[in-house]
Amino acid sequence: MTIKELYKLYQEHPCITTDSRDCPEGSIFLALKGETFNGNQFALKALEQGCAYAIVDEAVTPSQPPQGEIIQVDDCLQTFKDLAREHRRQFQIPVIGITGTNGKTTTKELIAAVLQQKYNVLYTQGNFNNDVGVPKTLFRLTPEHEIAVIEMGASHPGDIKTLAETAEPTCGLITNVGRAHLQGFGSFKNVVKTKGELYDFLGRRGESLIFINVDNERLMDILPDNVWVAPYSANPENAEGCTVGEVISCAPFLKFRWRESDVNIEERGKATGRRAKLGNERREEREQWYEVQTQLIGSYNIDNMMAAIAVGLNFGVEPADINRALEAYKPSNNRSQLTITEHNHLVVDAYNANPSSMRAALENFRLMDVRPKMAILGMMGELGNSSRKEHQKIVAQLATLELDEVWLVGSEFAAVDSPYRKFADVEEVKAAIQAEQPQGYHILIKGSNSTRLYQLPELL
Repeated sequence: MTIKELYKLYQEHPCITTDSRDCPEGSIFLALKGETFNGNQFALKALEQGCAYAIVDEAVTPSQPPQGEIIQVDDCLQTFKDLAREHRRQFQIPVIGITGTNGKTTTKELIAAVLQQKYNVLYTQGNFNNDVGVPKTLFRLTPEHEIAVIEMGASHPGDIKTLAETAEPTCGLITNVGRAHLQGFGSFKNVVKTKGELYDFLGRRGESLIFINVDNERLMDILPDNVWVAPYSANPENAEGCTVGEVISCAPFLKFRWRESDVNIEERGKATGRRAKLGNERREEREQWYEVQTQLIGSYNIDNMMAAIAVGLNFGVEPADINRALEAYKPSNNRSQLTITEHNHLVVDAYNANPSSMRAALENFRLMDVRPKMAILGMMGELGNSSRKEHQKIVAQLATLELDEVWLVGSEFAAVDSPYRKFADVEEVKAAIQAEQPQGYHILIKGSNSTRLYQLPELL
């Protein structure tokens, strides 16, 4: 079957499942493979559970006539992506693609919150940002949706290219590029190149819009010439032609102010060098500053806030509504959360960690005017040959912070020179907490998800 023929089948049976334990009557089972499973082995079971069709990429020989129809294709994952793209093409709506090393999930959620002030928005749930999660998100598109926000993650060269070709975004945003997943990428140069694949897709598409942080020189260097741009900045010195903001305080929640760009995006042209100024009356209106008190920890979150503001303004969301959305947003999933317990104040950022996000979290912790301070840091994963060097840099940064207590967790920290306490894993940390019961601290908890430091707040 061709993809268009398969899509007609999907229109007749508009439910695709990849889990043989969840097979709604009349649905289509698609046999994906993973490191520890092979969906082809469950195709017959899926038909028995109620699926009308099973799409497989290995021969399946039933012992008796199956209860539904088996369709064999060359590659189930590719078919899944191709079908999702065909479904996405049924909707002529703006699709915003988001990637980046740090902040992409928070930025995605902020953008969705802002756009929901005016539109019915489809956006990536959780971290469904890979070559399975993105198609699943696209299949959630319905005629009621007016705009889509699609998060794209990467751990190898070519990942963003593949996801962009699946989601076909009309505009896009790269939050930043940092030294993460180096084991998969091979080098930092490949990280930049891979994140830039979103720009490459938008450049080839033509008439695309890129929201860009002009404070980030790496992103500016790879910006295509043949796209529309909506620049933003968190540095008032870069204010010309940008929607700009600046931090007011972070004690501990981020408070900042912002104002609109004095550039009319419809008149801007296709490159940052061709910017048309507004008339005096409209410029005066846009010179108004707005203050926003957020529920996010960390001055570094101003970049995520500014991205959401730039997107909201472009799609006609009023400043008052933008501010309302940003102030109401409350982080979850152990991202930039402040937790006040009976014994301590916890700054929990235990969902993920890489060198750039770790440095930013420590710098923000340094700026917090509180005492005493304690840091419990988990190792950073997937750094390959750079791991020891990057962990040693974090230890060097810690020496400048005047912290009262530092605990380092995991084998990568164990391998570096450090004067701080080291723990093999989270279980050793939990035992130390139960024995010593630290109280009265402001504690930063930061580490890769694999170190499971998210288990600590309930003990502190």
